[in-house]
Amino acid sequence: MNYKRLNIIAGHYGSGKTNIAINLAMQMKADGLDVVCADLDIVNPYFRSKDARCALEKKGIAMIASEYANTNVDMPAMPSSAYSMFDNTERCAVIDLGGDDVGAAALGRFRNSILRENNYDCFWVVNPYRPLTSTVDLALQAKEEMEAVLGFRFTKIINNANLGDETTAEDILGVLPYMDELSKVTGLPIAFTVCKEDLFPDLSEKINHLFPVTLYLRQGWNKKGE
Repeated sequence: MNYKRLNIIAGHYGSGKTNIAINLAMQMKADGLDVVCADLDIVNPYFRSKDARCALEKKGIAMIASEYANTNVDMPAMPSSAYSMFDNTERCAVIDLGGDDVGAAALGRFRNSILRENNYDCFWVVNPYRPLTSTVDLALQAKEEMEAVLGFRFTKIINNANLGDETTAEDILGVLPYMDELSKVTGLPIAFTVCKEDLFPDLSEKINHLFPVTLYLRQGWNKKGE
């Protein structure tokens, strides 16, 4: 995969963007890049990329997140360290945004810096099995809402069709026509299709640009601490 320096991951609540952000940061590190993972999801206290801090840091990936994440303090706040992503242009960043247009607003203050550098991809994570993106028309509406708040447009689509642990190869193959239509209507290429690691052997010869991921659930991180 050809990476940009800034890799923005956005999508509606339940799209799976946080899990993708974690895995993408780990893959970039494995590919030899200096990368930081930023959790700018300041509105969702339930499942954050900050939950994976220990595992990321063990691999040499710095973590940027609000100091109030995973606490009972209801105080959305942008971490001051987030500014380092735009000051240090030698380091790549994977940025996990909020799950709706309100969360997307967290990146608004950096818009001019992002556009001026012009070395970014803004990935739109779509899970056709979620209610808000269950049809192409609904997905397009969601896209317009998020882009309006972001202040710039998505550049690529990530196909994250899944039903959690119960996802089968057939579930992913079944939405390919939907994703092809969405790509055609928007003019956006599909960057990759996500699948669980155990499904990769069944799908690798049927889908181009397949991206196997590990499902990092919050409970697992807290319990194992690894």
